Amino acid sequence: MKKIIIGSLVALSLASCSDSFEDLNVDPKNPAEVPGSFLFTSGVKSMFDQMGSTSVNSNIFRLVAQHWTETQYVTETNYDIRNRALPEAHWNAMYGPVLYDLKKARESVIVDPNLKAGEKKNQLAFITIAQVYAWQQMVDLFGNIPYSRALEGVDNTRPVYDDAFTIYKDLLLKITAAYNDIDAGSGGLEKDFIYDGDMARWKKLAASVRFKLAMRLADFDPALSKTEAEAAYNAGLIASNQDNFLLHYEDNTANANPLYADLYLSGRQDFVPSDTFVDYLNGLDDPRRSVYFDDNKTPYIGGVYGSLNDYADFTHLGEIFYTRDLKGDLMDYSEISFLLAEAKERGYNVGSSAAAYYTQGVKASMEYWGVAPGDITTYLARPDVNYASAPGTWKEKIGKQFWIAMYNRGFEAWSVYRKYDAPGLRLPAETGRPVPKRFTYPVTESNLNSSNYNQAATAIGGDQQQTKLFWDKF
Repeated sequence: MKKIIIGSLVALSLASCSDSFEDLNVDPKNPAEVPGSFLFTSGVKSMFDQMGSTSVNSNIFRLVAQHWTETQYVTETNYDIRNRALPEAHWNAMYGPVLYDLKKARESVIVDPNLKAGEKKNQLAFITIAQVYAWQQMVDLFGNIPYSRALEGVDNTRPVYDDAFTIYKDLLLKITAAYNDIDAGSGGLEKDFIYDGDMARWKKLAASVRFKLAMRLADFDPALSKTEAEAAYNAGLIASNQDNFLLHYEDNTANANPLYADLYLSGRQDFVPSDTFVDYLNGLDDPRRSVYFDDNKTPYIGGVYGSLNDYADFTHLGEIFYTRDLKGDLMDYSEISFLLAEAKERGYNVGSSAAAYYTQGVKASMEYWGVAPGDITTYLARPDVNYASAPGTWKEKIGKQFWIAMYNRGFEAWSVYRKYDAPGLRLPAETGRPVPKRFTYPVTESNLNSSNYNQAATAIGGDQQQTKLFWDKF
């Protein structure tokens, strides 16, 4: 049934999911409304799964960020993205099982007579936080996208595309409202699989999503960025790794991290750490290498980016990435710390110094991965790591360590590169194509929603991988 429905979604333009998708959640023998909490869980887990997968058929962000490279297939690392139908795969995954389920969750919660007023407000706020996160990710991947008229099913199979900056401004309004709506004195989800009913941490997540949106705008609309970033900071951001936006996958096959299926159950040997990444970490004697990488090769040797690589000749991925209960991570203390360092460099009123936030970001990443305190201290004392003496501009300093810290979060690592133009990445060996600035729109959109697709392509400056997003000004 699922395959049939997904196929129909493609035929109807994937920006607007078919209403028949909800049939997946209906027992035909016992018809009933699906609880909003169930749909919320489904949508959020689908988002973690999609963003955390490494299937070359749906998610190649670790490759685009040049943290990993391939062994026997090099199409993806040479950025042949359109012909691999990767835009379609991600578009389908986010508009369908993520955003559509979250939309239906909202509708279900609104009409649920069994929820108390405070519980309803909290659940709607949680749904909004997840929706805003997903929408921002889609804008940051494609640019202008269907938004205001998306997800209307058969009532609108050819939705218009909204301006990316306009979407951002609406997301800022929505995430601010969600923060304000969270009621610490009321319950939330019966089974809160993210924060276990801790409303204070939900509020920190909402403020942090707002802060991330604001910092993306720093080069495009500095005044709005400063206002929103300072307001989010004052609201209270993620303040430790205990506040991270994580999904605790289980130590069983049914609910395992998607990497377990991609790397272990598949029995394939398709990926090794790239020379781009390994060489940077070797140059810094980075202690995270013992976690990020296996010790099958001493010293660590990265596969040539964009070239055929013999799996046995290069360093392998760290053992932790083959485990079933590896946590999924969509936002963390390290990320917020580096964004705070940037904010301080830009003159925003966000408390401490850029150097302190930069140090905090490195430390948060290392603590998350279990690096020993002494090794952290030694690393931060290195002249090429210490903020006062590390080479380069503030963008280069922050960008390099931010990119390293986003290991296993390929989309954010690539976004760091696009935002800071640092660190320097390599051209793929086979083609020499430049690192993409965005994904092109799905071919299905140009075929089935051609008028709106053409308008969007023109508005952003051309549907090309090298077309910069609106916030990528320099």
